[in-house]
Amino acid sequence: MNGRKNRRDVFSLAGRVALVTGGSRGIGRATSEMLAGAGARVVVHFRAREAEAARVVRGIARAGGQATAVGADLADPEQTAALVEETVRLYGRLDVLVNNAGIWEAGPLLTMTPAQWRRTMAINLDSVFYGTQAAARVMKRQRSGRIVSVSSTAGQRGEAGYSHYAATKGAVISLTKSWAVELAPWGIYVNCVAPGWVDTDMTAAELRGRAGRAIARAIPLGRVGAPRDIAAAILFLASEACGFVTGEILNVNGGAVLCG
Repeated sequence: MNGRKNRRDVFSLAGRVALVTGGSRGIGRATSEMLAGAGARVVVHFRAREAEAARVVRGIARAGGQATAVGADLADPEQTAALVEETVRLYGRLDVLVNNAGIWEAGPLLTMTPAQWRRTMAINLDSVFYGTQAAARVMKRQRSGRIVSVSSTAGQRGEAGYSHYAATKGAVISLTKSWAVELAPWGIYVNCVAPGWVDTDMTAAELRGRAGRAIARAIPLGRVGAPRDIAAAILFLASEACGFVTGEILNVNGGAVLCG
């Protein structure tokens, strides 16, 4: 009996506070719900989708959890710092930051505009730097914390037509490894997940019909991922089950890209 209890407890986030960026839909929504289900009080960040974030909060409350939706433009360092400050004001601390907010927009090299490049950099990469810096300052005072960023298989092997996206996700991997060492003395763990194809609004057009079936057949496990698959990996990295893992890139892609 005690063994079963202990195995459950390592995944408990009771008493913890989590901030999930881009928490209103897709992977962010599934992560907000899963962390709340594990006992965390969750700040569900949104930029423009306030109504969707509010629905996530209501769903968490109906399930017996606690969450609040807070808006911010993460491309702005002052708004990002204010988001972290508001999290601490609401709940008294910050234990888990999930850097999930991001975009995936086509941009062939020969036609990509400087504006497309900067937009992807700002949303996918600058936000990770601003958010992690602000959160790490809080976690350093606490002498504990978990930072989990969402990268991609594109950050490991590149992606034709989406080189700007791949560049941001590769940078997230490098930052994860760098910050893991830098922040370890204060008990702050830094890891990331690298999803492959996941069925979200962002990928819905590509996963429809014959093309979607071909993508699924090319994945060794025979299906594309669900948001909950990624959320479960994030829960692991946010929990005490991940007690001796930092600087790690956890691939969640059904075996589609086999790399260390």
